[in-house]
Amino acid sequence: MTRILTLLVAALLVAGCSGKTVNRDSCANELNAAWKELDLAKAEGFAGTVSYSKALTLITTAKTEQQVESYSGCLDQATKARFYIKESRAGR
Repeated sequence: MTRILTLLVAALLVAGCSGKTVNRDSCANELNAAWKELDLAKAEGFAGTVSYSKALTLITTAKTEQQVESYSGCLDQATKARFYIKESRAGR
C-alpha cells in the first residue's frame, strides 16, 4: 500500500511539473529578439562595452532558465538583456 501511494505522489509531482507553460512563448520570443539585437550590436562594434557584457550574461542566464522551464525568470532576464543591449548601442 505504501508503494502505491509513493508511486501515486511521484506521478502527480511529475505531471505537475510538465504543465508549466505560462510565459513559454513570451520567453522564447524575447530571447530570440535579444540574441538578434546582440548580434547586431556586435556587428556594429559595440561588443567591447560593459553593457554588452552584461547583456550577454543575462541572455545566457535566460537561456538556462528556459531550459529548466522557469519561463517567468527567463522573460525577466531577456528583457533586462535587451535593455543593456540598447545601452550598449547608445555607447553607455
